[in-house]
Amino acid sequence: MFELIRANKRNSIILMVLMAAVLVLLGFFIGMGFFGQQGGLIGIIIATSVWFLLAIVSFSSGDQILLVASKARPVTHDVHPQLFNIVEEMKIAAGLPAMPKIYIISDPAPNAFATGRNPQSASIAVTAGLLSRLNRDELQGVIAHEMSHILHRDILFVTMAGIMLGAIVLLSQVFLRGMFYRSLGGSRRRYSSSSRGSGQAEIIMIVIALIAAILAPIFAYLLYFALSRRREYLADAGAARLTRYPEGLANALEKIANDPAPQLATANKVNAPMFIVNPLKRQEAMKLNDLTSTHPPISERIRILRNMSHGASFKDYSDAYANVTHKKTIVPVAALSKEEIALRQAGDQSRQQQIEKQLHQVGDLMRKVNGFVFLTCACGLKFKIPPNYKKPNIVCPKCKTTHQLKK
Repeated sequence: MFELIRANKRNSIILMVLMAAVLVLLGFFIGMGFFGQQGGLIGIIIATSVWFLLAIVSFSSGDQILLVASKARPVTHDVHPQLFNIVEEMKIAAGLPAMPKIYIISDPAPNAFATGRNPQSASIAVTAGLLSRLNRDELQGVIAHEMSHILHRDILFVTMAGIMLGAIVLLSQVFLRGMFYRSLGGSRRRYSSSSRGSGQAEIIMIVIALIAAILAPIFAYLLYFALSRRREYLADAGAARLTRYPEGLANALEKIANDPAPQLATANKVNAPMFIVNPLKRQEAMKLNDLTSTHPPISERIRILRNMSHGASFKDYSDAYANVTHKKTIVPVAALSKEEIALRQAGDQSRQQQIEKQLHQVGDLMRKVNGFVFLTCACGLKFKIPPNYKKPNIVCPKCKTTHQLKK
């Protein structure tokens, strides 16, 4: 696990360095386009300053901004005990130092995401639609997927990469709009007062800056989406390892993909990569391969999970990934240890029935405390008569026997 986290961090840093290079180069060319041949350094300083300010805001309160924007509300154990129990189980299985805060989004579209700066201050948000459609094993698979994002330190890197992407897009838009308004103004007077050679050089730099402003966001988006897709695969692998039941997550992804609910109302291009399934385009989920997709195809993710027939380790996921995609493993080589994690069976239905029976018994006990009268007819039908029932007798709807009630 530690090898995977280290490899994951290393690959993330490489991608973020590439995005930083795109940001710096964009600032350099924009600076030269606006301020002439000596303006490259000014552009770099401006680009870095914009990113730095956005990064401070993101690092200090980015998770809360995302939760508020998603209209997620914190809930207590009393609201959904099963959800809290599953989160606690996966927290123990993952060895996290703190229990993630739990939020629910009041939306019928099934989905979930994790956010936070680190495992000590992480949060998990799930939609009401997810809770209403998944059984315990499936919900456990989704929570384990989000817990893996927290464990692998994905939440901070994806947030920071998103901020860097936002800075690139912001600079690009400001420059393009600035050039548009500049073209409407009296920029020609500037060229008439300068030499012909310097004027041509300035035009060339402006053209280069325009090309950079158009291409830089595209390249940055591709890097960001590649980062997001890779992490979804690794989170699936981590979920299978934590639950030892890949079929649970596979079934959950299948239900989410086929759910008829409308698009998640609070989803947008900024927070879409955070969700377990792309909340923006349902048709995108079933594409075989798309460089512009924030997530791998759901059909492919499901096939990989269901191909894990020998175990639930990272090595087993890597083998299943290779068999399904015919590509090199997505799991870092350092994490492919020879650990053996046996698959478990689906949740014990008899155990769940026993729990339901115990809950039923608890309900009867509470009714007795509150003055309910319990009566069993000869035909086998049981009555639970509330204390405010005023009639002296009650007729069995099944056998029509009249029972006298003692006062």
